[in-house]
Amino acid sequence: MLSSFFKLKELGTTVKTEIMAGITTFLTMVYIVIVNPIILHSAGVPFDTVFIATIIATVVGTLWMALLANYPIAIAPGMGLNAYFAFSVVGNNTNIDYRIAFGAVFVAGILFVILSLTPFREKLIESIPANLKHGITAGIGLFIAFIGMRLTGIIVAHPENLVGLGNLHSPTVLLALGGLAITLILMALNVNGALFFGMIITGAIAYFTEQLKFDGFVAAPNLPKELFIFGDPITAFGDVFQYGLYAVVFSFLLVTIFDTTGTMVGVAEQAGLMKGNKMPRARQALLADSVATTVGAAFGTSPTSAYIESSSGVAAGGRSGLTSVVVAILFIAAAFFAPLVSAISGLAAITAPTLIIVGSLMLGSLSKINWNELDEAFPAFLIILTMPLTSSIATGIALGFISYPILKIVKGKYKEVPFLVYLFAVLFFYQLAFLPH
Repeated sequence: MLSSFFKLKELGTTVKTEIMAGITTFLTMVYIVIVNPIILHSAGVPFDTVFIATIIATVVGTLWMALLANYPIAIAPGMGLNAYFAFSVVGNNTNIDYRIAFGAVFVAGILFVILSLTPFREKLIESIPANLKHGITAGIGLFIAFIGMRLTGIIVAHPENLVGLGNLHSPTVLLALGGLAITLILMALNVNGALFFGMIITGAIAYFTEQLKFDGFVAAPNLPKELFIFGDPITAFGDVFQYGLYAVVFSFLLVTIFDTTGTMVGVAEQAGLMKGNKMPRARQALLADSVATTVGAAFGTSPTSAYIESSSGVAAGGRSGLTSVVVAILFIAAAFFAPLVSAISGLAAITAPTLIIVGSLMLGSLSKINWNELDEAFPAFLIILTMPLTSSIATGIALGFISYPILKIVKGKYKEVPFLVYLFAVLFFYQLAFLPH
Protein backbone atom coordinates (compact mmCIF):
# COMPACT_ATOMS: atom_id res chain seq x y z
CA MET A 1 0.00 0.00 0.00
CA LEU A 2 2.76 2.44 0.95
CA SER A 3 4.68 1.48 -2.17
CA SER A 4 1.77 2.23 -4.51
CA PHE A 5 0.59 5.41 -2.75
CA PHE A 6 4.05 7.01 -2.80
CA LYS A 7 4.99 5.41 -6.17
CA LEU A 8 8.18 3.95 -4.70
CA LYS A 9 8.89 1.55 -7.59
CA GLU A 10 8.52 4.32 -10.17
CA LEU A 11 10.93 6.47 -8.18
CA GLY A 12 13.42 3.65 -7.73
CA THR A 13 13.30 3.47 -3.95
CA THR A 14 12.06 1.22 -1.12
CA VAL A 15 10.24 1.60 2.19
CA LYS A 16 13.44 0.86 4.10
CA THR A 17 15.40 3.46 2.15
CA GLU A 18 12.69 6.08 2.65
CA ILE A 19 12.58 5.44 6.41
CA MET A 20 16.36 5.79 6.68
CA ALA A 21 16.23 8.96 4.60
CA GLY A 22 13.50 10.41 6.82
CA ILE A 23 15.51 9.69 9.96
CA THR A 24 18.56 11.30 8.36
CA THR A 25 16.66 14.46 7.42
CA PHE A 26 15.11 14.65 10.88
CA LEU A 27 18.46 14.37 12.66
CA THR A 28 20.02 17.09 10.52
CA MET A 29 17.18 19.59 11.06
CA VAL A 30 15.83 18.76 14.52
CA TYR A 31 18.00 21.53 15.96
CA ILE A 32 15.25 23.95 14.88
CA VAL A 33 12.99 22.86 17.77
CA ILE A 34 15.61 24.26 20.15
CA VAL A 35 17.18 27.10 18.16
CA ASN A 36 13.89 28.65 17.04
CA PRO A 37 12.48 28.99 20.59
CA ILE A 38 15.78 30.47 21.78
CA ILE A 39 15.74 33.15 19.05
CA LEU A 40 12.06 34.06 19.37
CA HIS A 41 12.27 34.02 23.16
CA SER A 42 14.59 37.03 22.84
CA ALA A 43 11.56 38.89 21.43
CA GLY A 44 9.54 37.99 24.51
CA VAL A 45 7.76 34.90 23.18
CA PRO A 46 7.49 32.16 25.85
CA PHE A 47 9.92 29.29 25.12
CA ASP A 48 7.29 26.55 25.51
CA THR A 49 4.92 28.41 23.16
CA VAL A 50 7.48 28.54 20.36
CA PHE A 51 8.63 24.97 20.98
CA ILE A 52 5.19 23.44 20.40
CA ALA A 53 4.30 25.95 17.63
CA THR A 54 7.51 25.01 15.82
CA ILE A 55 6.54 21.33 15.90
CA ILE A 56 2.93 22.01 14.83
CA ALA A 57 4.03 24.13 11.84
CA THR A 58 6.66 21.57 10.86
CA VAL A 59 4.25 18.64 11.02
CA VAL A 60 1.49 20.44 9.07
CA GLY A 61 3.81 21.63 6.29
CA THR A 62 5.80 18.42 6.01
CA LEU A 63 2.72 16.16 5.93
CA TRP A 64 1.16 18.39 3.28
CA MET A 65 4.37 18.04 1.23
CA ALA A 66 4.32 14.27 1.77
CA LEU A 67 0.69 13.41 1.12
CA LEU A 68 -0.28 15.95 -1.54
CA ALA A 69 2.99 16.61 -3.38
CA ASN A 70 4.91 13.34 -2.74
CA TYR A 71 8.29 15.06 -2.29
CA PRO A 72 11.05 14.20 0.25
CA ILE A 73 11.17 17.84 1.37
CA ALA A 74 10.61 18.94 4.97
CA ILE A 75 9.02 22.23 6.01
CA ALA A 76 9.89 24.08 9.24
CA PRO A 77 10.32 27.64 10.58
CA GLY A 78 13.13 29.23 8.60
CA MET A 79 16.44 30.32 10.04
CA GLY A 80 17.07 33.97 9.20
CA LEU A 81 13.35 34.72 9.09
CA ASN A 82 13.15 34.05 12.84
CA ALA A 83 16.09 36.40 13.45
CA TYR A 84 14.44 39.08 11.28
CA PHE A 85 11.23 38.63 13.30
CA ALA A 86 12.97 38.85 16.67
CA PHE A 87 15.58 41.53 16.09
CA SER A 88 14.21 43.74 13.29
CA VAL A 89 10.41 43.57 13.48
CA VAL A 90 10.02 43.35 17.28
CA GLY A 91 13.43 44.40 18.60
CA ASN A 92 13.68 47.65 16.64
CA ASN A 93 10.07 48.74 17.21
CA THR A 94 9.08 49.52 20.79
CA ASN A 95 5.39 49.86 19.84
CA ILE A 96 5.21 46.38 18.24
CA ASP A 97 5.15 43.33 20.50
CA TYR A 98 5.42 39.74 19.37
CA ARG A 99 1.65 39.23 19.16
CA ILE A 100 1.26 42.06 16.64
CA ALA A 101 4.26 40.75 14.70
CA PHE A 102 2.76 37.26 14.54
CA GLY A 103 -0.37 38.88 13.11
CA ALA A 104 1.77 40.32 10.30
CA VAL A 105 3.23 36.87 9.65
CA PHE A 106 -0.32 35.46 9.52
CA VAL A 107 -1.32 38.08 6.93
CA ALA A 108 1.77 37.26 4.87
CA GLY A 109 0.83 33.59 5.14
CA ILE A 110 -2.70 34.21 3.84
CA LEU A 111 -1.31 36.18 0.88
CA PHE A 112 1.20 33.37 0.41
CA VAL A 113 -1.60 30.78 0.19
CA ILE A 114 -3.46 32.90 -2.38
CA LEU A 115 -0.34 33.24 -4.54
CA SER A 116 0.30 29.51 -4.25
CA LEU A 117 -3.23 28.72 -5.46
CA THR A 118 -2.59 30.73 -8.61
CA PRO A 119 -0.22 29.67 -11.41
CA PHE A 120 2.15 32.46 -10.30
CA ARG A 121 4.65 30.49 -8.20
CA GLU A 122 4.53 27.51 -10.53
CA LYS A 123 5.35 29.77 -13.50
CA LEU A 124 8.11 31.35 -11.44
CA ILE A 125 9.87 28.00 -11.13
CA GLU A 126 9.55 27.44 -14.87
CA SER A 127 10.83 30.96 -15.56
CA ILE A 128 14.06 30.62 -13.58
CA PRO A 129 16.85 30.17 -16.17
CA ALA A 130 18.55 26.76 -16.04
CA ASN A 131 21.97 28.17 -15.12
CA LEU A 132 20.46 30.10 -12.20
CA LYS A 133 18.79 26.85 -11.04
CA HIS A 134 22.16 25.08 -11.12
CA GLY A 135 23.72 28.01 -9.28
CA ILE A 136 21.02 27.86 -6.61
CA THR A 137 21.66 24.13 -6.06
CA ALA A 138 25.43 24.58 -5.81
CA GLY A 139 25.06 27.68 -3.63
CA ILE A 140 22.82 25.84 -1.18
CA GLY A 141 25.35 23.01 -1.07
CA LEU A 142 28.21 25.38 -0.27
CA PHE A 143 26.04 27.16 2.30
CA ILE A 144 25.11 24.05 4.27
CA ALA A 145 28.71 22.78 4.17
CA PHE A 146 29.76 26.18 5.53
CA ILE A 147 27.12 25.91 8.27
CA GLY A 148 28.39 22.47 9.26
CA MET A 149 32.01 23.66 9.51
CA ARG A 150 31.09 26.86 11.35
CA LEU A 151 28.81 25.27 13.94
CA THR A 152 31.51 22.81 14.99
CA GLY A 153 34.35 25.32 15.10
CA ILE A 154 36.29 23.85 12.17
CA ILE A 155 36.20 27.38 10.81
CA VAL A 156 35.87 30.42 13.06
CA ALA A 157 35.57 34.19 12.81
CA HIS A 158 38.78 35.97 11.82
CA PRO A 159 39.42 39.68 12.59
CA GLU A 160 40.88 40.42 9.15
CA ASN A 161 39.72 37.76 6.69
CA LEU A 162 36.28 37.12 8.26
CA VAL A 163 36.88 33.37 8.56
CA GLY A 164 39.86 31.23 9.55
CA LEU A 165 40.80 27.74 10.67
CA GLY A 166 39.56 26.81 14.14
CA ASN A 167 41.31 25.02 16.97
CA LEU A 168 41.99 21.51 15.67
CA HIS A 169 42.70 20.33 19.22
CA SER A 170 39.16 21.23 20.36
CA PRO A 171 37.13 18.15 21.42
CA THR A 172 34.18 19.36 19.32
CA VAL A 173 36.32 19.83 16.22
CA LEU A 174 37.99 16.44 16.71
CA LEU A 175 34.57 14.78 17.12
CA ALA A 176 33.27 16.46 13.94
CA LEU A 177 36.36 15.49 11.93
CA GLY A 178 36.18 11.94 13.29
CA GLY A 179 32.50 11.72 12.39
CA LEU A 180 33.28 13.10 8.93
CA ALA A 181 35.99 10.45 8.38
CA ILE A 182 33.72 7.63 9.61
CA THR A 183 30.83 8.72 7.39
CA LEU A 184 33.06 9.11 4.32
CA ILE A 185 34.47 5.60 4.88
CA LEU A 186 30.93 4.18 5.11
CA MET A 187 29.95 6.00 1.90
CA ALA A 188 33.09 4.82 0.11
CA LEU A 189 32.14 1.26 1.08
CA ASN A 190 28.63 1.87 -0.36
CA VAL A 191 26.93 1.20 2.98
CA ASN A 192 23.19 1.93 2.74
CA GLY A 193 22.22 4.69 5.17
CA ALA A 194 25.87 5.74 5.58
CA LEU A 195 24.89 9.27 6.61
CA PHE A 196 22.53 8.02 9.30
CA PHE A 197 24.91 5.39 10.67
CA GLY A 198 27.70 7.95 10.64
CA MET A 199 25.64 10.15 12.96
CA ILE A 200 24.80 7.20 15.22
CA ILE A 201 28.47 6.23 15.59
CA THR A 202 29.47 9.87 16.13
CA GLY A 203 26.78 10.22 18.80
CA ALA A 204 28.02 7.08 20.56
CA ILE A 205 31.59 8.44 20.56
CA ALA A 206 30.30 11.74 21.97
CA TYR A 207 28.49 9.90 24.75
CA PHE A 208 31.47 7.79 25.79
CA THR A 209 33.81 10.82 25.68
CA GLU A 210 31.31 12.68 27.88
CA GLN A 211 30.62 15.36 25.28
CA LEU A 212 26.98 14.24 25.09
CA LYS A 213 25.01 14.25 28.32
CA PHE A 214 21.34 13.75 29.04
CA ASP A 215 19.30 15.53 31.70
CA GLY A 216 16.22 13.34 31.41
CA PHE A 217 14.58 11.92 28.32
CA VAL A 218 10.81 12.46 28.37
CA ALA A 219 8.56 15.40 29.21
CA ALA A 220 4.88 15.99 28.46
CA PRO A 221 4.42 18.71 25.79
CA ASN A 222 2.66 21.95 26.69
CA LEU A 223 -0.18 22.21 24.18
CA PRO A 224 -1.30 25.66 22.89
CA LYS A 225 -3.80 27.46 25.12
CA GLU A 226 -5.24 29.66 22.36
CA LEU A 227 -5.99 29.20 18.65
CA PHE A 228 -4.70 32.61 17.55
CA ILE A 229 -1.84 34.04 19.58
CA PHE A 230 -2.54 37.51 18.12
CA GLY A 231 -6.28 37.54 18.91
CA ASP A 232 -8.12 36.77 15.67
CA PRO A 233 -7.60 37.15 11.89
CA ILE A 234 -9.54 40.43 11.72
CA THR A 235 -7.30 41.92 14.39
CA ALA A 236 -4.21 40.73 12.48
CA PHE A 237 -5.24 42.53 9.28
CA GLY A 238 -6.27 45.60 11.28
CA ASP A 239 -2.87 45.77 13.01
CA VAL A 240 -1.06 45.72 9.65
CA PHE A 241 -2.90 48.92 8.68
CA GLN A 242 -2.78 50.49 12.15
CA TYR A 243 0.97 50.02 12.63
CA GLY A 244 1.94 50.41 8.97
CA LEU A 245 3.44 46.93 8.70
CA TYR A 246 3.24 46.78 4.90
CA ALA A 247 7.02 46.58 4.47
CA VAL A 248 7.20 43.82 7.09
CA VAL A 249 4.51 41.74 5.33
CA PHE A 250 6.18 42.35 1.96
CA SER A 251 9.60 41.33 3.30
CA PHE A 252 8.26 38.12 4.84
CA LEU A 253 6.38 37.33 1.63
CA LEU A 254 9.22 38.05 -0.79
CA VAL A 255 11.96 36.33 1.18
CA THR A 256 9.84 33.26 1.95
CA ILE A 257 8.75 32.86 -1.68
CA PHE A 258 12.31 32.77 -2.94
CA ASP A 259 13.90 31.03 0.01
CA THR A 260 11.42 28.17 -0.28
CA THR A 261 11.21 28.13 -4.08
CA GLY A 262 14.99 28.10 -4.40
CA THR A 263 15.37 25.32 -1.85
CA MET A 264 12.61 23.20 -3.44
CA VAL A 265 14.18 23.52 -6.87
CA GLY A 266 17.63 22.68 -5.49
CA VAL A 267 16.49 19.60 -3.56
CA ALA A 268 14.17 18.38 -6.34
CA GLU A 269 16.97 18.72 -8.88
CA GLN A 270 19.38 16.87 -6.59
CA ALA A 271 16.83 14.04 -6.28
CA GLY A 272 16.37 13.91 -10.06
CA LEU A 273 12.68 14.81 -9.71
CA MET A 274 12.65 17.82 -12.06
CA LYS A 275 11.07 17.12 -15.45
CA GLY A 276 13.00 19.33 -17.85
CA ASN A 277 12.54 22.84 -16.53
CA LYS A 278 9.39 21.97 -14.60
CA MET A 279 8.70 20.72 -11.09
CA PRO A 280 5.83 18.19 -11.16
CA ARG A 281 3.02 18.85 -8.66
CA ALA A 282 4.59 22.25 -8.03
CA ARG A 283 1.38 23.87 -6.80
CA GLN A 284 0.78 21.24 -4.12
CA ALA A 285 4.42 21.51 -3.01
CA LEU A 286 4.34 25.29 -2.89
CA LEU A 287 1.13 25.25 -0.85
CA ALA A 288 2.90 23.26 1.87
CA ASP A 289 5.03 26.09 3.20
CA SER A 290 2.34 28.78 2.74
CA VAL A 291 -0.19 26.75 4.74
CA ALA A 292 2.46 25.94 7.37
CA THR A 293 3.41 29.62 7.66
CA THR A 294 -0.23 30.56 8.29
CA VAL A 295 -0.78 27.79 10.86
CA GLY A 296 2.56 28.44 12.55
CA ALA A 297 1.83 32.14 12.95
CA ALA A 298 -1.51 31.34 14.57
CA PHE A 299 0.20 29.27 17.27
CA GLY A 300 3.32 31.40 17.70
CA THR A 301 6.26 30.90 15.35
CA SER A 302 7.93 32.79 12.50
CA PRO A 303 7.46 31.92 8.78
CA THR A 304 8.26 28.42 7.58
CA SER A 305 10.42 27.42 4.65
CA ALA A 306 11.50 24.30 2.78
CA TYR A 307 14.58 23.04 4.59
CA ILE A 308 17.93 22.71 2.84
CA GLU A 309 18.67 19.85 5.26
CA SER A 310 16.15 17.83 3.23
CA SER A 311 19.04 17.29 0.82
CA SER A 312 20.68 15.03 3.43
CA GLY A 313 17.69 12.69 3.22
CA VAL A 314 17.83 12.82 -0.58
CA ALA A 315 21.53 11.92 -0.41
CA ALA A 316 20.54 8.95 1.78
CA GLY A 317 18.18 7.75 -0.96
CA GLY A 318 14.90 9.55 -0.18
CA ARG A 319 12.79 10.14 -3.31
CA SER A 320 9.16 10.24 -2.17
CA GLY A 321 6.78 11.74 0.33
CA LEU A 322 7.29 8.73 2.59
CA THR A 323 10.59 10.34 3.64
CA SER A 324 8.61 13.43 4.70
CA VAL A 325 6.03 11.32 6.56
CA VAL A 326 8.84 9.82 8.64
CA VAL A 327 10.19 13.31 9.36
CA ALA A 328 6.73 14.50 10.50
CA ILE A 329 6.24 11.44 12.76
CA LEU A 330 9.63 12.00 14.38
CA PHE A 331 8.82 15.67 15.00
CA ILE A 332 5.58 14.61 16.71
CA ALA A 333 7.66 12.23 18.84
CA ALA A 334 10.12 15.05 19.52
CA ALA A 335 7.35 16.92 21.33
CA PHE A 336 7.51 14.21 24.01
CA PHE A 337 11.29 13.98 24.09
CA ALA A 338 12.28 17.60 24.52
CA PRO A 339 15.19 16.91 26.94
CA LEU A 340 16.67 14.21 24.65
CA VAL A 341 16.24 16.29 21.48
CA SER A 342 17.78 19.26 23.25
CA ALA A 343 20.88 17.25 24.17
CA ILE A 344 21.48 15.84 20.67
CA SER A 345 20.70 19.03 18.76
CA GLY A 346 22.89 20.96 21.18
CA LEU A 347 26.00 19.13 19.91
CA ALA A 348 26.51 20.21 16.29
CA ALA A 349 29.44 17.85 15.77
CA ILE A 350 27.01 14.91 15.47
CA THR A 351 25.13 16.26 12.44
CA ALA A 352 27.77 18.57 10.92
CA PRO A 353 29.56 15.80 8.94
CA THR A 354 26.30 15.06 7.12
CA LEU A 355 25.87 18.73 6.18
CA ILE A 356 29.44 18.92 4.88
CA ILE A 357 29.13 15.75 2.78
CA VAL A 358 25.74 16.72 1.37
CA GLY A 359 27.18 20.11 0.46
CA SER A 360 29.88 18.41 -1.58
CA LEU A 361 27.29 16.28 -3.38
CA MET A 362 25.19 19.31 -4.31
CA LEU A 363 28.21 21.05 -5.83
CA GLY A 364 27.92 18.56 -8.67
CA SER A 365 25.58 21.12 -10.27
CA LEU A 366 28.64 23.24 -11.06
CA SER A 367 29.38 20.98 -14.02
CA LYS A 368 25.99 21.84 -15.58
CA ILE A 369 26.55 25.61 -15.65
CA ASN A 370 27.51 27.14 -19.00
CA TRP A 371 30.81 28.71 -17.91
CA ASN A 372 31.67 29.77 -21.47
CA GLU A 373 29.02 32.51 -21.54
CA LEU A 374 29.60 35.40 -19.11
CA ASP A 375 25.94 36.44 -19.07
CA GLU A 376 24.99 32.90 -17.97
CA ALA A 377 27.98 32.09 -15.76
CA PHE A 378 28.45 35.23 -13.65
CA PRO A 379 24.90 35.43 -12.19
CA ALA A 380 25.22 31.75 -11.19
CA PHE A 381 28.65 32.44 -9.70
CA LEU A 382 27.23 35.39 -7.75
CA ILE A 383 24.53 33.15 -6.26
CA ILE A 384 27.09 30.50 -5.29
CA LEU A 385 29.44 33.06 -3.75
CA THR A 386 26.96 35.14 -1.78
CA MET A 387 24.73 32.44 -0.26
CA PRO A 388 27.37 31.29 2.26
CA LEU A 389 29.02 34.71 2.64
CA THR A 390 25.75 36.48 3.49
CA SER A 391 24.24 33.46 5.30
CA SER A 392 21.11 33.94 3.21
CA ILE A 393 19.71 31.81 0.40
CA ALA A 394 17.31 34.62 -0.54
CA THR A 395 20.09 37.23 -0.83
CA GLY A 396 22.08 34.98 -3.15
CA ILE A 397 19.02 34.42 -5.33
CA ALA A 398 18.28 38.17 -5.32
CA LEU A 399 21.74 39.11 -6.59
CA GLY A 400 21.53 36.41 -9.26
CA PHE A 401 18.14 37.68 -10.43
CA ILE A 402 19.35 41.28 -10.53
CA SER A 403 22.58 40.60 -12.43
CA TYR A 404 21.10 38.15 -14.96
CA PRO A 405 18.85 40.58 -16.90
CA ILE A 406 21.44 43.37 -16.70
CA LEU A 407 24.07 41.24 -18.46
CA LYS A 408 21.51 39.96 -20.97
CA ILE A 409 20.50 43.51 -21.87
CA VAL A 410 24.14 44.56 -22.32
CA LYS A 411 24.72 41.53 -24.57
CA GLY A 412 21.64 42.40 -26.63
CA LYS A 413 19.81 39.25 -25.50
CA TYR A 414 17.03 40.97 -23.56
CA LYS A 415 14.36 38.93 -25.38
CA GLU A 416 15.74 35.74 -23.83
CA VAL A 417 14.82 36.92 -20.33
CA PRO A 418 11.32 35.89 -19.08
CA PHE A 419 9.08 38.71 -17.90
CA LEU A 420 8.95 37.33 -14.35
CA VAL A 421 12.75 37.52 -14.11
CA TYR A 422 12.59 41.23 -15.01
CA LEU A 423 9.78 41.77 -12.50
CA PHE A 424 11.60 40.13 -9.62
CA ALA A 425 14.87 41.79 -10.51
CA VAL A 426 13.12 45.10 -9.83
CA LEU A 427 11.46 43.82 -6.64
CA PHE A 428 14.71 42.35 -5.33
CA PHE A 429 16.57 45.58 -6.07
CA TYR A 430 13.92 47.51 -4.15
CA GLN A 431 14.11 45.10 -1.23
CA LEU A 432 17.90 45.16 -0.97
CA ALA A 433 18.06 48.94 -1.38
CA PHE A 434 15.18 50.10 0.78
CA LEU A 435 13.86 47.33 3.05
CA PRO A 436 15.37 45.47 6.05
CA HIS A 437 17.10 42.21 5.12
